[in-house]
Amino acid sequence: MVVLKSLLIWLAIIPCAILNGGLREKVLVPLMGMKRALPLSGILLCVLIFLVTWFLLPLFGSQTGKTYILIGLCWLVATVLFEYLMGLSNGTSREAMLQTYNITTGNLWLVVVLFTAIVPYLVGYLRK
Repeated sequence: MVVLKSLLIWLAIIPCAILNGGLREKVLVPLMGMKRALPLSGILLCVLIFLVTWFLLPLFGSQTGKTYILIGLCWLVATVLFEYLMGLSNGTSREAMLQTYNITTGNLWLVVVLFTAIVPYLVGYLRK
């Protein structure tokens, strides 16, 4: 039940990701170019995800490491599905969506997705 309830925290991360994308496109890219804005935006999103998790995960009480791992896996699946469905609804090609996982382009989306998977465990560990 805690794993399902933790999806409420994941839902709180979505507005952070949307605002981060807006900040990247409206401020960072014009200021420093896409080459620098993409990795900075990825790092910023990881920080935001960590902060949301840090403040909200304790609402569910202390859990086992296994529970935190399950939460992370649920968040990973939810993130990939959400991004895929949003891409499809916006008419983005599958090739373009897969390109966001290519870290050699400076896009740290893969790092963000993996960080989203480990952050519940990391926060649980750091808070104990």
